[in-house]
Amino acid sequence: MGVLEELLTDVLIDAGIDRSHVRARTSLELPGYYRPEKKWDLLVVVDGQLLVAIELKSQVGPSFGNNFNNRTEEAIGNGEDLSTAFREGRLGMHQAPFLGYFFLLENCAKVRAPVKNSEPYFKVDPIFKNASYAKRYKVLCQRLVLEKKYTSACLTLATKASPTKVTFPAATLNFRHFAASINGHAQSFINGRG
Repeated sequence: MGVLEELLTDVLIDAGIDRSHVRARTSLELPGYYRPEKKWDLLVVVDGQLLVAIELKSQVGPSFGNNFNNRTEEAIGNGEDLSTAFREGRLGMHQAPFLGYFFLLENCAKVRAPVKNSEPYFKVDPIFKNASYAKRYKVLCQRLVLEKKYTSACLTLATKASPTKVTFPAATLNFRHFAASINGHAQSFINGRG
């Protein structure tokens, strides 16, 4: 994910953020509400204000089922934890930070195949009926933004083949949209300071 960190850093610098305010690899801990702290993947902190926090996740096969459930719980929990910590003043009193969720999923036959649901007592949400893991991740990312757990999300599918083929299952979840959201938030901050 190092290349992705560099790409996101470039997006932030293009928006007017000084490189010295972008953190990746070190000093990534932020306080939570339900736990003392969590290490994020990329942060922007300017003059004691958290401007951007981004979570970068990936998944390759073969165990997509258990990993999907774990990633779902983790994504919801991390977004909720940081948002609540902000609400409770753990991150200072200022404009809400941009929370980003980037997910890279291996694009293979197993990810695109329909998955059966287990419904011993109650029916699952119809959107998940025989949905592939790719569709399940698409719904997850869309709902993370819809329910305001994150400001923006990006779902990227990539093959292992060389050259790698990259696709996005939804326009609102593509990298261009994600980068534009980050850029807009950063520029809003820069313009508000002047």
